[in-house]
Amino acid sequence: MKYQNIASMGLALLSSAATVSASPLVLRGNSGVCPKGYSPTVITMSVPITATPTPVAIEEPTSTPSTPAPVTDSETQTPIQIETSSPVGYVAAIPSSTTEASVPETTQAAVVVTTSSSQAPAVHAAVPTTSSVTEEAAVSQTPVAQSKQASVSSSSGGSSGEATFYGGNVAGGTCSFSGYTIPSNLFGTAFSGAVWDNAAKCGSCVAVTGPNGKTIKAMIVDKCPECAEGHFDLFQDAFAELSDISAGVIDITYSAVSCDLEGPLKLKNKEGTSAYWFSMQVVNANEPVTKLEVSTDGGSNWQSTTRTDYNFFENSSGFGTDSVTVRVTGESGTTVVVKNVGSEAGSEITAGSNL
Repeated sequence: MKYQNIASMGLALLSSAATVSASPLVLRGNSGVCPKGYSPTVITMSVPITATPTPVAIEEPTSTPSTPAPVTDSETQTPIQIETSSPVGYVAAIPSSTTEASVPETTQAAVVVTTSSSQAPAVHAAVPTTSSVTEEAAVSQTPVAQSKQASVSSSSGGSSGEATFYGGNVAGGTCSFSGYTIPSNLFGTAFSGAVWDNAAKCGSCVAVTGPNGKTIKAMIVDKCPECAEGHFDLFQDAFAELSDISAGVIDITYSAVSCDLEGPLKLKNKEGTSAYWFSMQVVNANEPVTKLEVSTDGGSNWQSTTRTDYNFFENSSGFGTDSVTVRVTGESGTTVVVKNVGSEAGSEITAGSNL
């Protein structure tokens, strides 16, 4: 047996291996010399030590990594005390699933663990705040969007569009309402040429709400050829009710409404009408007129007419008689029948009811 004792040993822990160096030996006893036949020896030994820290989850920052087994002298079985000369660090990737908020899969929290021989790892977590910010923004925006949607719905109740104004034209307008006066409770407007549809909306009414929150009712009496769908060219007095005229163009909401006219509708023959050329107009109807039919046998059989772009229902050959029965159908399907209608040019007859 060798009479040797390791007095001190220094160990440097680098990555996964450590090197241990022994200083000159200190002899046993008080003699100060080696026993006869022995001499002092310096031993240098390398002891591989693998440090495998236990992954640390962010919920358990105080967990302690496993401690390596004690190192002993293979011959003397003397425990060798190891001290780390420098801290060992590693980075653990903490998945975002450790939090309840929804975080993108690529998001990770960096955790740096410092080890020492006498204390539990110190955990330094850098957790991105993207998830909490995103969640908070989503919650705060929801009521705003709902409030805005509710405001639009309650304030308009119709379609969005825009309005301009012009001097107004009833007698010379494309609806050909010559000699007709708009009732005092209504304003006038020109309708979009893009959806004119052969004067299908002539004489009908729209409710228009302007940026000042005020709503007016206007009758369609003219055509605006250059206006897109939803664009109304209001008479100037109508525009002034919704905004200062200096604005020129304003945003509006609009919807079709009943004109609520007093009295029955009227039938008016165009100049030049005769038994051999039929051209008739419907005036003062409470809703848009969809068709006008003519019977020459008191209503047993009906013949159709063609609506023109200038708001007359015509038959180029006429019906061959001086008197006919006329049936007017409104957009709702309501009909009004008028008997004994003459074919004289420019004549006008009043019906017994309205649509």
